Amino acid sequence: MAITMNEKKVYRASTTAPVNIAVIKYWGKRDATLNLPTNSSLSITLSQSDLRTHTTATCSPSYSPPDTLLLNAAPQPLSDARSQTCLSSLRSLRASLERANPALPPLSTYPLRLSSSNNFPTAAGLASSAAGFAALVRAIADLYALPHSPTDLSLIARQGSGSACRSLLGGYVAWDQGTLASGTDSTARLVASRDHWPDMRALILVVSAEKKGVSSTAGMQNTVRTSALFQTRAEAVVPQAMRAMESAIQQRDFEAFARITMRESNSFHATCLDTEPPIFYLNDVSRAAIKGVEAVNEKAGKVVAGYTFDAGPNCVVYYLEGDRDAVAGPFKGVLGGKEGWGGEQGKAVEVRDGVLPEGKVVESLREGVSRVILTSVGEGPISVDDHLIDEKGEVVA
Repeated sequence: MAITMNEKKVYRASTTAPVNIAVIKYWGKRDATLNLPTNSSLSITLSQSDLRTHTTATCSPSYSPPDTLLLNAAPQPLSDARSQTCLSSLRSLRASLERANPALPPLSTYPLRLSSSNNFPTAAGLASSAAGFAALVRAIADLYALPHSPTDLSLIARQGSGSACRSLLGGYVAWDQGTLASGTDSTARLVASRDHWPDMRALILVVSAEKKGVSSTAGMQNTVRTSALFQTRAEAVVPQAMRAMESAIQQRDFEAFARITMRESNSFHATCLDTEPPIFYLNDVSRAAIKGVEAVNEKAGKVVAGYTFDAGPNCVVYYLEGDRDAVAGPFKGVLGGKEGWGGEQGKAVEVRDGVLPEGKVVESLREGVSRVILTSVGEGPISVDDHLIDEKGEVVA
């Protein structure tokens, strides 16, 4: 029997999704299966011009099972429980549309071919899993023409990677802990749009592009089980910090924002150190970056920079565009030879020498920082026509 054109057709949709860097950290699960957090969190979505995952989702009646995924051209397993939960949830939503309208093509029954690429190091403390699952969920939702909102989809992305739910929105985004056992109230929530506070900037000091030694999932499970500080952090410290941070963002109060950000980062890593065995995500270069930020603020006579570290040694320094030279300038003076200053933002930074402490701080930064990334608060996922898989179902070289 001849194969018809409809039996060969490849359906496609492509999306780019952003990295988000939390200023109030998510650490610990109250339900590991549903990926429900023990505390709420809040992040800044970063510009996709600098940090993004690009994903193409395709399906076709001509494909043979199983579903497949390529990440940066390398095959990745989709058999894990998290990936399967995301895929089955999206298929279920599409199947509901097909039952309501039998004229729709039965895309939910076709195998998926997925291809993703990152423009930043994967699994190196740069929130690659958040951007990755957000891009995967948004691309498949577009492929399936799902009418669901980003908040609705955040329920699905959360089950793939907790912080991925925050990458489905732009600007300043909270992930509410929720109280229901079902997890249906543990969703992403827009605190403020990018346009509310558009001059927020970030200088990322990439200390290591190597895969971290202790994964976030393994680390937080150990913390919940063994840390004496954990319960106080989840029940008292974070709720107070969330309220203060949301207020600082609404009022565009940078000094309050930066102080809360730094205190919260230190609290998170103190809890990691209180874990048995202790988790050392920071290293000597990370600590030199902290000293550098302290020196920048001392020179300015006020708080113009705030550092934060996720589960890795890379330092993210937040500042406002008006303080660009005061904050990024001293780091450019020390790290001007590193990759990352060549773009428009980097070239615009005026070098400020003599601000960072000479000796061990400067030496550690020069030896340990591999590159810098200058970025800003950005938008949520964007649907694009640039496909990583062609109309025949073949990966684009």
